[in-house]
Amino acid sequence: MATTSRLLALLSLLQTRRDWPGRTLSDRLEISPRTVRRDIERLREMGYRIGASKGPDGGYRLDAGAELPPLLFDDDQAVTIGVALQAAALSGAGLEEAALRALTTVRQVMPSRLRHRVDAVTFTSMTAGAPAVSPRVLIEVSAAIRAREVLRFDYAFVGEQDADLPARRVEPHHLISAAHLWYLVAWDLDRDDWRIFRADRVTPRVPTGPRFTPRDVPGGDVRAFVSGRFQGSDHRSGWPCVGTVTLQLPARDVIPFAGDGIVTPLDDDTCTLEAGAWSWIALAASFGRFDAAMSDARPPELAAAFAELAERYRSASAG
Repeated sequence: MATTSRLLALLSLLQTRRDWPGRTLSDRLEISPRTVRRDIERLREMGYRIGASKGPDGGYRLDAGAELPPLLFDDDQAVTIGVALQAAALSGAGLEEAALRALTTVRQVMPSRLRHRVDAVTFTSMTAGAPAVSPRVLIEVSAAIRAREVLRFDYAFVGEQDADLPARRVEPHHLISAAHLWYLVAWDLDRDDWRIFRADRVTPRVPTGPRFTPRDVPGGDVRAFVSGRFQGSDHRSGWPCVGTVTLQLPARDVIPFAGDGIVTPLDDDTCTLEAGAWSWIALAASFGRFDAAMSDARPPELAAAFAELAERYRSASAG
């Protein structure tokens, strides 16, 4: 095996596991232990930090270095990186330029067969107009989460933060990316309750506060907790108000617009729709978008909401 090919093979092996006994490397590459040692020195000269342990069980270990050395990826890893960089450029994390530069760099050195695979994965993001969060904010918030330190920050609701308002003090727990926005899930020390903050409105203050013992997010699942809050529920995932109506429409006409609702055909011209919302009034109003006759509203709270809406609409039509 030529020296260059042998070095690449050795580097590939070192990247696949933490420790490699010298004899095992020698056998895998079909070279002498002396050649292994010589190749290890060549890789070190190229910037790779490779530790060595002595003794009968001695071997080599690829460690993290002060600078990023050249990396070696297999085909699937290379394609994954290319697709991930495309997604990073659309993530709303303020990394667009860096992600595109990295994608260009990786794509330039890809064999044509891999470049075609990466180019074949194209997608459109719905992030147009969504505010981006500064990478510095994500890094500082993440550091506070990892260190379990109280985070102090200014929070702008509309426009600039009022300088007279005190800084928010929270125990940061999770960063969440949802609906093209970034959110901080934290325990608000001044309000003694869980809060979800838009990360693009957060301006961290330094220094951070004292360390804290993490609390459990209600329900134990941060995804379910955030989903529940977005749907108007305090402690569980799912809509707090769920009801069913019978629509005088074919199921095929309802399904494309049902969202997360459940459509059940009754016959060719009628179906039921079970859906949810943050209030009974909102749920009743949402059924009206189908512009069709409705009946059999359940539960009674939904029927009462229809009656309330009907009275409001009558008052509005009277001028």
